[in-house]
Amino acid sequence: MNGLDLVGEHLITEALNESTGFHVRATRKLGEWQTKFQKLEIYETPHYGRMLRLDGCNTTSEREEFVYHENLIHPALTAHAAPRKVLVIGGGDGGACEEVLKHPSVEQVTVCEIDEDVIRVAKEYFFDVHRGAFDNPRLRVVIGDGMKFIRETQERFDLIALDLNDPIGPVQALYATEFFHQCRTALAPGGALVLHIGAPVARPERVADIAQRLNGVFRIVRPYTMYIPLYGAQWAMAVCSDKLDPKALTADEIDRRIEARRLQDLRFYNGETHEGVFALPNFIRDLVNPPRLKQQARGRRLGVVQAVAK
Repeated sequence: MNGLDLVGEHLITEALNESTGFHVRATRKLGEWQTKFQKLEIYETPHYGRMLRLDGCNTTSEREEFVYHENLIHPALTAHAAPRKVLVIGGGDGGACEEVLKHPSVEQVTVCEIDEDVIRVAKEYFFDVHRGAFDNPRLRVVIGDGMKFIRETQERFDLIALDLNDPIGPVQALYATEFFHQCRTALAPGGALVLHIGAPVARPERVADIAQRLNGVFRIVRPYTMYIPLYGAQWAMAVCSDKLDPKALTADEIDRRIEARRLQDLRFYNGETHEGVFALPNFIRDLVNPPRLKQQARGRRLGVVQAVAK
């Protein structure tokens, strides 16, 4: 049903799993390309403005991209006392880089994107997503395989952000335990890895699987959730580190850092939302917590029940 013509319009469906999904109405298709790596489509929509799809999946749009990109970047980067070097793997639309560049202590952002056509199209059609980030002298663009870059680099980064497609096909290797270990090696002391881990309601098994891998690599794994409009679902991300704990900062401290760093044009992120996204419902806690923590939680609940029974 993807791309179904409706009297000159398009009804674009986004499958969340085998039995659920949602749709977006587009007034026209602005372009379609088959790159060396994926199918790329651009639509004009009344609700989201211009929308980018990769391999038949909604990726970003002009009017709601801030929900995804601000949440991917700021909880980890604001928690870091003085981030200087950041690596974005994927992220060819420039939205994540634009958020990183708001932090004045950042000296260099490297974006490693395998598909140069994504960057080309973003520059032409999605200024409202990247807002000129590609012209910023602090941004370095590397066209290439993110796995190879991580494996070979001698640089160390305060934040590595995996801004990737869902773990289907070749990109699955970038969600593997081995790659997470390589990312950990490429972090500077106190650095963090951040990535999205899927939809807890639509794909609970995927969220649980990725969280389990991360918990096997990093000492601190902090999953968090928000609703992504273009994805039509509650979405989960995770900050992973051996030292940095974004949950340790209060809302007031986050607001003080936002003010001190003069972070501008934040449409989602503030101190209260920082605390809020890390407040997990019990069913998500059960998905993402390692077995030891689950056993402790069950023990506490059992203790409460026994105390009440007495």
